[in-house]
Formats: sequence, structure tokens, C-alpha cells
Amino acid sequence: MKKLTAATLALCIAALTGCSSSDDEEELVLPEIVNQFEAQLVWQESIGDGVEHYFSRLTPAVHNDVVYVADRQGDVAALSLTTGDTLWSTDVRENPSFWPWQADDSAKLSGGILHAYGKLFIGSEHGYLTALDRESGAVVWRKSVPGEILAKPAAGDGLIFVNLGSGKLLAIHPDEGEERWRFEQEVPPLTLRGQSAPTVANGGVLVGLETGKLNVLISENGYSAWSAEIAKPKGASEFERLVDVDTQPLISGPYAYAIAYNGNLAAVDIRSGNVVWKREYSSYRDLAMDTQTIYAVDSVGVVYALDKNSGIERWSQPALRGWYLTGPTVAGKYLVMGDQEGNLHWLDKDSGELVSRNEFDSSGFFVEPVIADDKLILYTRDGEVSAVKIPD
Repeated sequence: MKKLTAATLALCIAALTGCSSSDDEEELVLPEIVNQFEAQLVWQESIGDGVEHYFSRLTPAVHNDVVYVADRQGDVAALSLTTGDTLWSTDVRENPSFWPWQADDSAKLSGGILHAYGKLFIGSEHGYLTALDRESGAVVWRKSVPGEILAKPAAGDGLIFVNLGSGKLLAIHPDEGEERWRFEQEVPPLTLRGQSAPTVANGGVLVGLETGKLNVLISENGYSAWSAEIAKPKGASEFERLVDVDTQPLISGPYAYAIAYNGNLAAVDIRSGNVVWKREYSSYRDLAMDTQTIYAVDSVGVVYALDKNSGIERWSQPALRGWYLTGPTVAGKYLVMGDQEGNLHWLDKDSGELVSRNEFDSSGFFVEPVIADDKLILYTRDGEVSAVKIPD
């Protein structure tokens, strides 16, 4: 099974859209704006070497007044939300080496962080799910699983649900790491690098599949309740037929929302699996929503706002096209996202207008900002962790 990284995907998109690589190719330039406010930096710390240039969805987790962060090598830390001070730190590698001349023994952490049941759960490319005590950082258990963990696990109904790169979804008991059941899907020969993080609600586990479908499993036993088609493979080449649903499904009222690459954004009735509406958008970035609107960043970086009930487009913002944006985050009156150069962009969520831009670590953002009370938690590739106050 072949997997495309984000960088490879971008090159393929450029090839398909006829982008030139000649000397007269235009360099991407950010639009000039006059900042309506300057974001207030509350604190800034670092965690190891971050994730460097590797694909990763190591998103910080927040519980009460603590921020939990991890780097790819295996360092996990708890930071004070108020001050950024380190409360504890742990190296989760089984046999860490401290000698620079020895072989790389990176834990290759890549999926997480989930906070649930008094623990933290983090997955790795090595195929390990590690559970840590929330208060001390001590490793409670480590379980080998049959595949890479590239997405954050989910919790609900007394279990932990882990989606694997091998096409399997496991239900694991949080106390000892015991496997309760597994579901296996057929994986196409070529897929994007990444998996859908599951969502748990109403006794079901929702997960996007590489086949372009949204699946619901009964959380108690793993039986499939229904499957809805978000996208259907089209085209002659394997690349054109990519329809991965790699984003985490969102739930609001009676509907679940999912988006596919080379496909659609769709609202699905949770009870029946019937598609309520479907609109032609393509993305591999997570969605965001508020009471009336769903927000999406498409595969080339155009930002959209759509009515949740009808799917009607309210606005679009194409000015950041090509800047490898993260998924969007709703922060008060604003929609916030980072880019690959370390710029943090603020949009008016009602109009899509660009209202402010702040520069951070030039290694760039790779996961969306995380809401923590009145702050945003930001994480860059080089391991810079920042808390920024959300403007009123």
C-alpha cells in the first residue's frame, strides 16, 4: 500500500493543475493587510525537537489548567496553562539512548494527544499506543497494535478507539490496554498519509475511510451500523481516484459532517446514514464549526464558510491559496489557522475578511490551534509551544 505525504500531494496537485516550474513562475506572496489588532503572547516554551519535517498530527491536549504536549522523539510534558512552566516531563521511549553516536531511537510519536479516563494516550508510527498517568506522566502501559497510529485516538463508552494505517480500528480498554474488538476495512492501493480520528457519540463510533465513506460502528461490539458515501472514486489514474476521508467527523444535532479528498463535504443523518446534503469540496484538513456555520480549508488553501443546515456557501477566502494552511479553529469572533511559514492568520468568521496576521517560528505550523479558555495554544514543527490571548 502506497501513501502520499502532504508535500508529495502538493507536487501532484501542482502537476495536475498545470503549474509551471520555469523561471517565470510567480512566488507566493501573502496579501498585504493592516492588522486590526496584535495578538497578545502570554507565554512561549519549547518541547524537544518538535516533529521536524515529518508528517504528524501530535496536537496538544488541554485539561483544566494544564497543557499536554509531545514531540516526535518521545518527550511528553505537562505545562501550566497560566505560565507555561513545566509541571512534569517524561520520555516514553522504552530504552532511550542518551549517546549521540548511537542509532536513532526515536519513539516516532505521531497520533494524539488524547486526554481521557485520567490518562493521556499517544500513538506512534512504530505501532504502539502508550497510556500515561495524567498527574505524574508515568507510563501506565504500552500496547503493540497492528499498524501505524497517525490520528488521535477517541474516547467514549468506557473504551479507547484507535484508527490504524493498516485499515484496522481497535477498541481498547483504558485500564490495561486490553483489546475488546477490531474492525477492518479494505484499503486502496494508494492513499493519503493520514487517517480519520474517530468520533464517539450516542453509542456509536464514527470514522472516515480511505474508500470515501463515513462508517458508524456500534461502540460495544464493533458491528457496522451504517456506511454513507461521501465521495466516489473517479478518473483514470490512481491519484485522481483518491477519495480518503482523513478528517475527524463532526457532530451537531442530528447530523454528522465529513469531507473527502477529491470528493465532497456532506451532512449525514446520524440515525439512518442518509446523506442530507452534499457539496463539492475537497480537503484532508479537519473541519470546524459553531452554532450555525461549518468552516473548511480545501486542498489548495481556500477557506470556506457554509450553512450547517443547507450546505449553502456563505463566503470564501482565496487569498491564502497555496500556503499549506492548518485546519481552522473558531476563536470567539474569529477563525484562526497557521501556515507552513509560521504565520498565524485571523479571519472575521462572519465575512471571511483577513483581519490580522502574526509571525511565529518560521519552521511553520502543522496542526490547528487549540482552544484553552481565553487562549489559543500553538505548536510549530521545531517544538515551539505558545499561548496567545484570544482578542475580545
